[in-house]
Amino acid sequence: MTRLVIGLGAALCAAVFLSLHAGLTFYSPQTVFAALAGAEGTDALIVTTLRLPRTLIGLFCGAALGLSGLLMQSVTRNPLAEPGLLGLNAGAALFVTLGITVFGVSSLAGIGAAAILGALLTTALVFFLSISAGGADNPATTLLAGFTVASLLASFTQTLLLIDESALETLLFWLSGSFANRPLDLLLLGIPLLVAGCAGSLFLASSLDVLRLDDATARSVGVNVVAARLAALFFAALLAAGAVAMAGPVLFLGLAAPHIAQRLSGTNLPPTRQLIVVSMLTGAVIAIAADILARIIVAPGEAPISPVLALVGVPLLIHLLRERKGAAIR
Repeated sequence: MTRLVIGLGAALCAAVFLSLHAGLTFYSPQTVFAALAGAEGTDALIVTTLRLPRTLIGLFCGAALGLSGLLMQSVTRNPLAEPGLLGLNAGAALFVTLGITVFGVSSLAGIGAAAILGALLTTALVFFLSISAGGADNPATTLLAGFTVASLLASFTQTLLLIDESALETLLFWLSGSFANRPLDLLLLGIPLLVAGCAGSLFLASSLDVLRLDDATARSVGVNVVAARLAALFFAALLAAGAVAMAGPVLFLGLAAPHIAQRLSGTNLPPTRQLIVVSMLTGAVIAIAADILARIIVAPGEAPISPVLALVGVPLLIHLLRERKGAAIR
């Protein structure tokens, strides 16, 4: 465990180092260190106002989505679960679209706050529908409710964009997800949610260890299954809301990071506390690496982060679907 965390920490430091240097122009370490020390000039301005914010936002978004995906996959016992599946991305996108088209929100901080509100309210709606259907302790019911709500909210967003086409250009890049052109002030929205979600996950870790097996076993050792599942999904929503507020809807990261973390851990059922740390570090490394690739893959332009992450997420999703099909046949 210690060697794995040290290795991932070293990989994260290397990714951060490369992120500050790489781009359309590759800066020398002297230029980057001088910029961070307060030097002036165009190169220093690019490092401190563009590359540093996107690197930090990528780091915290990756950690939040990695942990959010882990919580969802643990409590639903569904390896395909990820934040978008509960409708969080769709809810955030709808509220951001409403904020821009109806209430005239234009600042990134306002957009971030609307995203958080939309993601949390969408989670509450999914929980309500799941409980109303009598399936609060049934993972399949919760996932079905999330998929239904996501489809409904996505249709509302598309309708609003058709009505107000001027908002489409403003929202297009945000809806695609990106760490670029985000001010450091957005970290004030995301970091508190990441801290709260991490603390809540550690508090629930013992319950999640048992809940990953089956509900009967969890009940036999005194775990309140419904309460533990809803609490874990709430913290997962909180984490995803913070990430969406900072970077927009980022796909596949919440799916891929927990699976890679589990394989790096080397056992079938590693302790949840270990997976929390490893998933956060893995998510952060993947996010920054994908952001570096997004800058150079279509240079001098820039690709949204989600299509780049799809290079990892789609093959993994196909692999997981094939595994589930093979298990069903056996």
